[in-house]
Amino acid sequence: MPVPFLDLKAQNDALHSEILSSIEEVISRSAFAGGPFVAKFEDEFAAFCQTRHAIGVGNGTDALWFALLALGVGAGDEVITVAHTFMATAEAISFCGAKPVFVDIDEDTYTLDPAHLERAITSRTKAIIPVHLYGQMADMDPIMEIAKRHNLPVIEDACQAHGAEYKGRFAGSIGHAGCFSFYPGKNLGAFGEAGAVVTNDPALATQIRVLRDHGQETKYHHSVVGWNGRMDGIQAAVLSVKLKWLAQGNESRRAIAGLYGKLLAAGEDLVIPSVAGYAKHVFHLYVVRVKKRDKVLQSLAKRGISCGIHYPKPVHLQKAYAHLGLGPGSLPVTESCADEVISLPMFPELSQEQIETVAREFNSLLSGATSTAALGS
Repeated sequence: MPVPFLDLKAQNDALHSEILSSIEEVISRSAFAGGPFVAKFEDEFAAFCQTRHAIGVGNGTDALWFALLALGVGAGDEVITVAHTFMATAEAISFCGAKPVFVDIDEDTYTLDPAHLERAITSRTKAIIPVHLYGQMADMDPIMEIAKRHNLPVIEDACQAHGAEYKGRFAGSIGHAGCFSFYPGKNLGAFGEAGAVVTNDPALATQIRVLRDHGQETKYHHSVVGWNGRMDGIQAAVLSVKLKWLAQGNESRRAIAGLYGKLLAAGEDLVIPSVAGYAKHVFHLYVVRVKKRDKVLQSLAKRGISCGIHYPKPVHLQKAYAHLGLGPGSLPVTESCADEVISLPMFPELSQEQIETVAREFNSLLSGATSTAALGS
């Protein structure tokens, strides 16, 4: 049985009529750029995240960039983050004119290891961006304690953590700001590009609203140089519909992860996801680690199992950041994980039969009786 990595059609078909109705309402009111549908979604998403404010923007990269700019990060500054993330985390720092400073990750959670944080802080450090990766939050208490000692703002990159929790607090609600992407494949996905910043700071929220709209405080009155980073009405309307189902979808993802955990033959040759004691994981991705990763991936594809790699090359080893001079060995845990990670099929509509098929084929490939023949020596 072929198993897709992601099946957006299954989700969208179930909500098809309600989504069409919401889009038709946007069309009937011609509220296409910003406007009442964006404001409605902002209120709903702020309530979901248990924050005072949510600001809809064009995408998750905009969210990170505007949050940094609003906090005063600029040329010559440094921002601490991780290299085991999507490129946008570092791009947002660079587009402020600042330098990303990478620290290594925790091997169990794949998130920023607080043990490495303080030694990376310099007189030029202006912010910290922990990345809540794969649906699990970073260990925020020690991060916030260190940030407070050094009077540094914390921006949560929550682009993969919609609805994730840390000791009962929602992603985005702990730092000075939380940044989300609503790219279609996310746990809460739009019908195109969209993002949001959440915060409890009214002044920060106001500044981000100005930045997303060409620096306008009022129409044609520009207090700063801004950007066109508005969310459009159709995306907001779609997100309002999907937000009502996000908690249920996250519960389904946890159930699927639980079944994978029971069926997969975890051991020396296979590391399955670890859920931290502080965390409520939302499994945006179900990421395992395995030796001979590329051969395993190819063999699974031949058996009809579509998987992904998140992420095969850490940011510090990308050509775009070669100027930082961080060669192999700079971040050993990050690099080791990047060589081994495979993302298995994960979406709320996965059937038990599909999950069992993935586990069976994976276990077969890794079993002692077939591994040499299936993967090569």
